[in-house]
Amino acid sequence: MRIDIISLFPEMFNAVFEQSIIGRARLSGRVDIIVHNLRDYTYDKHRTVDDTPYGGGSGMVLMPGPLYDAVTKVKSLPVGYMKEPQRLTVFMTPQGEPFKQQTAKKLTTIDQLILVCGHYEGFDERARMLLADLEISIGDFVLTGGEIPAMAITDAVVRLLPGVLGDEYSAHEESFTENLLEYPHYTRPRNFKGLEVPEVLLSGNHGEIAKWRKEMAKERTKKRRPELLK
Repeated sequence: MRIDIISLFPEMFNAVFEQSIIGRARLSGRVDIIVHNLRDYTYDKHRTVDDTPYGGGSGMVLMPGPLYDAVTKVKSLPVGYMKEPQRLTVFMTPQGEPFKQQTAKKLTTIDQLILVCGHYEGFDERARMLLADLEISIGDFVLTGGEIPAMAITDAVVRLLPGVLGDEYSAHEESFTENLLEYPHYTRPRNFKGLEVPEVLLSGNHGEIAKWRKEMAKERTKKRRPELLK
């Protein structure tokens, strides 16, 4: 899989994508992640990417020209040896559809995922109309830009790729996989400040352990996120 990110601040991604699971996935060749500077697709010596909005108002708006050239160029890049790779351009915006675990799973089937980071007051509407296959929001709040959402989506997608996680079953038991929050986990010591590990986890009875975990997942979901059960 190839993930391209278009951003005004490409340096923000270095530390995140060179560490831990994502860093190992890149080194193993399971994913290619390339970050592009939007200013490389500007037309003037000042490398201008934004302008004041028509109709007045506060803030600045990302111009459609550099965005169009950047996305068009990135979509023309090769993806391995594929002749006709499946490409998807995703705009990061609070106005997009909520990002969920099911969305991450669907995105793993894409050959080239292009994430476009917004800034200022957002994108010129014509850039949305011409370029965006999908718009995603990571929550009902506003950030200074789309870089952190792009990092979050990349992390959620890459860890689901085959062979990326050490335990092939771990991704199937996580929160939201079956519209349930994940069950509680325990490790050594058996007693910590008077709190004991549940006896069922010490029994060695895998059937009973699986049953207990399922019940705990339902109970936790009912208490914390009851809307998921609907």
